[in-house]
Formats: sequence, structure tokens, C-alpha cells
Amino acid sequence: MWNRIRALIIKEFHAIWRDKKSRFVLIVPPLIQLLIFGYAASFDVNHLATVIFNEDDGLPARELVARFAGSPTFEVVGHISRESEIAQVIDPRRARLLIHIGPTFSRDIRIHPPAKVQLIVDGRESNTSLVVLGYAGRIVADFNSEWAKAHGEALPSAHLVVRSWFNPNLESRWFFIPGIVALLTLVVTIVVTALSVAREREVGTFEQLLVTPLRPLEILVGKAAPALIIGVAEGTLIVIVGILWFDIPFRGDVSLLYAGLVVYVLAVISVGLMISSICRTQQQAILGAFLFIMPAVILSGFATPIANMPEAIQHLTLVNPMRYFLVIVRGIFLEELSAELVFRQLWPMAAIAGINLAGAAFMFRHRLS
Repeated sequence: MWNRIRALIIKEFHAIWRDKKSRFVLIVPPLIQLLIFGYAASFDVNHLATVIFNEDDGLPARELVARFAGSPTFEVVGHISRESEIAQVIDPRRARLLIHIGPTFSRDIRIHPPAKVQLIVDGRESNTSLVVLGYAGRIVADFNSEWAKAHGEALPSAHLVVRSWFNPNLESRWFFIPGIVALLTLVVTIVVTALSVAREREVGTFEQLLVTPLRPLEILVGKAAPALIIGVAEGTLIVIVGILWFDIPFRGDVSLLYAGLVVYVLAVISVGLMISSICRTQQQAILGAFLFIMPAVILSGFATPIANMPEAIQHLTLVNPMRYFLVIVRGIFLEELSAELVFRQLWPMAAIAGINLAGAAFMFRHRLS
């Protein structure tokens, strides 16, 4: 039996490697997507065009302006001197933020701290505007607190101190890159698996395979093993690039990461084999794969928290293997996730893999009969 399975595995690798397009798809697009996601997909706001409307020449006002000018988040692109110029700056989007410091700012901060500052943002992109207000509000609040402390003024009775445990600098890249391990492994593995049987059925070799001494279970193992090796290798490549190129910290256990990766790839393979056993052409298989990939990514928590989704949709995410692996890969990278917490995410993926592989085996047996 193992000799027959080994022969089928070798045949599968030959079929993939002999096709130049398949070799290209397995190597180049994932690396390109990793670089694009790593640099383009970000919640961070940097070098935001900012205009200053400062009506106060006092030292406190100049210090506050210097804080904004020295921040990597904001880039001062101009100054205005009249209120009528505000619309001329914001409406054509010459600036996303305008900082208005009133003529009594320096006096107010000495007599009635904290002094007030007007922040005017372009609200046409509401999410970005809220992030900008958060950054700017933090700078103003820190300035007021430090000024009061330095000049012996009474500090606020309640002072909020924010500390980020696992991502101190709040870099979006640290959040996205580990998620890309799950995303690109899903895409490559499910496409390779979905095409495996459909390709043979389209060229007419699947019927020849069915009349060989290979049993349905052996065919299933022979089709799954190459995809498992390719998926794990793809995930390994992305992990290495993330650590060495993007400097993402890796704080957890490598063995736990690979335990999660292997079970995750098996779950994805089981879905791909189900798609492959149903489809008759490669075009149908590719369409079926992408019909699964898009909802799987959206419902995984890759970009938006599952807790924010409607309750019915949250129940639907329970059958999505990517949901569980995202918790593992992000937790191991950033939080040093324990073995107990990893196991809580492993067994649902193992159940998904077992159910789908049983269904794929039934479909193969049905085709054989």
C-alpha cells in the first residue's frame, strides 16, 4: 500500500513541477503578495499633511507646534494666518488636519490649565479621521500634562495611561504579517488541492487512476500528501520572510507553530479535496476554490474582529479553519501562546479536516463504483 501511495505522490509532484505555470504560481505570487500586504496593508497613519493656524506667538504655543512637527505621524505642509483660509486648505484636501491655536493659548495654560486647541480634520474618510484625532489628542493631552507637572500646576485627578503589552509601538505590520501566513497558505494550498483531481478528470487520466490497484483511501492520501508538503513549505517561507525581512518578533514555540500549521493545512486540504471531487473541470475547481477563499478570509478575523459581526455570522465562522489558525499564529508570534491555548484551537481544525476528508473519501468511492 505504501509503495502505491509513494508512487502516486511522486506522480503528483511531477505533474505540478513539470508545469511552468504551476511552478510560477507556487513561488512568485505569494512572495509578491507578502511584500504588497507587508508594506501597503496598514492601519498606521504616517506623514499626514498638516497645516498650522497659530494666533499665539508665546513659548507654549511654539512648543506645541514643535511637538506636531517632530512627530512621524504629522507633516507640517504650511501655515495660515486667517480663519477664512481654513476652507481653502481642507476642502481641496491640501491638508487632512488643521491645528488652530487661539490668541490666548499661552495665557490660558498659565492661568486656567489645560488650555484648549481646536483640531479640524477632513471627515470624508471617517475611519482615518478618527485615527488622526486620536493621535493628535494624545499629543495635546501629553503636552498639557507635562506642562502642568513642569510648572507645579495641579495634575488631573484621573490620568489615563495606555500600555500595549504585545505590540508596544502599535505597528499594524506586526498584526498583518502573521495573518498573511494563514492567508497565503490557504490560497496556495486550496488551489493546488482543488486542481489535483479536476486536472486529471479534464485530461482523461482520472478514470485510468480509478482502474489501478489504488483504493479510494490511497488516492486520497496520495493527493493530500503533496499539498500538505507544499502548504507547510509555503507557510515556512512566509514565516522566514516575516521574521528576517519585516522584523516581526517571534516569541513563541516553533513546535507549537508547526503543529498548528500542519493541522491547518490538513483542514484546508480537506476542503480542497471536497471541491476537487465535485468539479469536473479545472475552471470549475478554480471558481469553487475562490468561492471558498473570499468568505473564509472575511469571516476569519483577518481584518475585522469576529466579535463585531452579527451573532448568526459568528456561528458561521466556527466551520472556518482560518479563524482558528489566526489565533495560533498571531498568538505564537506576539504573545508566546501556551500549549493549552494552542490545543483549544487545534481540535476544531482537526474536526473540520476529519469530516471533510471523510466526505472526500466517500466521493472518491462513489466515483469508483
